Amino acid sequence: MSRTLYKIASIPGDGIGVDITDAAEQVLHKLAELDGGFRFEFTTFDWSSKAYNERGWYMPPDWADQLRKHDAIYFGAVGWPDVPDHISLWNMILPIRNALSQYVNVRPTRILPGVQSPLAQCQKSSKDLDWVIVRENSEGEYAGQEQCSTPWHGAVGQGLYEVAKEYDGVVEYDKMLVDAMTVRMVNRPESLDTIVATNLHADILTDLAAALAGSIGIAPSSNLDPTRENPSMFEPIHGSAPDIAGKGIANPVGAFWSAAEMVKWIGDGKLDHAAAALMSAIEKTTGDGLTTRDLGGSKGTKEVTDAVCKELETALKKT
Repeated sequence: MSRTLYKIASIPGDGIGVDITDAAEQVLHKLAELDGGFRFEFTTFDWSSKAYNERGWYMPPDWADQLRKHDAIYFGAVGWPDVPDHISLWNMILPIRNALSQYVNVRPTRILPGVQSPLAQCQKSSKDLDWVIVRENSEGEYAGQEQCSTPWHGAVGQGLYEVAKEYDGVVEYDKMLVDAMTVRMVNRPESLDTIVATNLHADILTDLAAALAGSIGIAPSSNLDPTRENPSMFEPIHGSAPDIAGKGIANPVGAFWSAAEMVKWIGDGKLDHAAAALMSAIEKTTGDGLTTRDLGGSKGTKEVTDAVCKELETALKKT
C-alpha cells in the first residue's frame, strides 16, 4: 500500500529552536512509521540569526515560492542577543505570515496530566482551564503604525458581533478589555472557553495562559491560512532561550503539541487519529512524570522525546 507523502518545510531558527525541531521531526517520523499510511519529507531551511549575521539576510528573494512547494511549515524559534528582535520580526516572521495569508493564529491551552498549574483552583480541577485563544495574526502594533482607518478594519471590529448574533442562544459571548480579561483568566478560568483578540493582546494573553497551564514550554501555536491555498505554519510559542541552547534540557512538549496540530491540519480529517495518538503519547509521558526542569522534572530533551516515541505504539492502537 502506498503511503501518502507530506512535504514539510522545516525552519529550526535559533537557540533551542534547533533542539526542539530535531525532537519534533524524530517524533513525527516515528508516528508515520508506526501508522504506516503516510510519511513525511522534511526540507530544512537555515534562516537563522547566525546566518543573517554572516550573509546579511534571513530569507532569499524566492523564499515564498520555496515554501509554497510544501504542505506545511514547521518553525522552531527565532531570536538571538546580537540581532534586535525587530530585525527578525520584519525580515522573516511578518513576511511569512502576510505573504502566505496566515492571518489566523490558534493557540489551545489546557493543563496536561502530571503538570501543576500555579492556580490553586486548577490544582483541584485541571479541567477548569481548557481554552482556545484565537489571535489576529497580521495587523495591529506588530505590523506597523496604521495611517488611516479602512472599511476592512471597521468590518472586523463590528463583524465579529454581527456574526455572533446569529448564534444567540447557542453561543454565549461578551466583550472585555484586555486588563479585565487577565483578571478573569486568573480568578475565573472555568468561565472561559474561546478568546478572540487582536495581535498584540492575544500574544500577551497566550503567554499568560501558558504560564497558568504550567509552563510556556508546553504551549502550541498554529498560523493558519483558512483557505488552504498556502501552507500554514506550526510552532511552539516559546522563544529561542539562548541560555540553554544546545544543552539538551529544552522542553519539547510544546513542539510535539504543535506537531500534533500540524498533523491534524494537513490531514484535513484523514489524520485525526494520528494527531490524537500523538497527543495521547504526550499526555502519558507527562502523566508519568517524564518532564523537563521547567515542569519540575529532571529529564532532558532526548529522554522526553524517546518516551513519547515509545508511547506512540500503544497510543495508535487505541485510536
